[in-house]
Amino acid sequence: MIIGLASPGIATTVEDGLDRMKRLLSEASAQGAEIVCFPEAYLPGLRGQDFDVLPFDRSQQERVLQAGAQLARTYAVATILGMERLVDAGRQIVAVVIDARGQIQGYQTKNQLAPSEDQFYVPGTTRQLFEINGTKFGISICHEGWRYPETVRWAAVRGARIVFHPHHTGSDQTGVRLTQWGSTDAPYYEKAMMMRSIENAIYFASVNYGLRFQESATTLVAPSGQVQAYLPYGQEGVLVQAIKVEEATGLLANRYAPERYRESRSI
Repeated sequence: MIIGLASPGIATTVEDGLDRMKRLLSEASAQGAEIVCFPEAYLPGLRGQDFDVLPFDRSQQERVLQAGAQLARTYAVATILGMERLVDAGRQIVAVVIDARGQIQGYQTKNQLAPSEDQFYVPGTTRQLFEINGTKFGISICHEGWRYPETVRWAAVRGARIVFHPHHTGSDQTGVRLTQWGSTDAPYYEKAMMMRSIENAIYFASVNYGLRFQESATTLVAPSGQVQAYLPYGQEGVLVQAIKVEEATGLLANRYAPERYRESRSI
């Protein structure tokens, strides 16, 4: 299977964001990608960061959904679109899975919010496994994949060969320019990517915004925990890679034995 990990820069308008999506989907499709993942809450942007989030009501939500479906259909590539969804309880962070025909296959909500996000969003409560072209995959959004490894294992024990991890780390305004992947001096994020892969024996595909001062690279980690490829820091672009689905055995995830964790009570 050929996958694409798209890292667009911050959108200045909804139209600008859709144009960036169009360009990256076109590039990925030309390289044979079957599915392309975009970052967390790309439209209208992740709240609480150091950039302005675009106005986003239900009409804009519908516009983005329809435009995303049209782009997936035009370029014949399944798309994981990070966006907001407005529900009665408030705003959710979601990843929408759209197949290559432009049909919505479902939504994965962000269920474990970071403490700083509580003022902006409400959490979801369910998880879903998806399948494109015979390959099962899960989605764990940002903080979930960093701090809650069980969100990745949930998918792995149910047959996911890859978990996509749309996220946001870093800034477009200020920060340190990383030069070495997984450096001991860098934030922990890239080390966590390796663990989510190797502790489950599946692929882990982590997708960041194309920020000038990223704190983690858009990266594909193989089931062995080895980095297969990553995009250069601080650049907008799309990483297109072939994965060997048969190597994502899920062996370690499937050996998990929750019955061995029953609490022992002394008499």
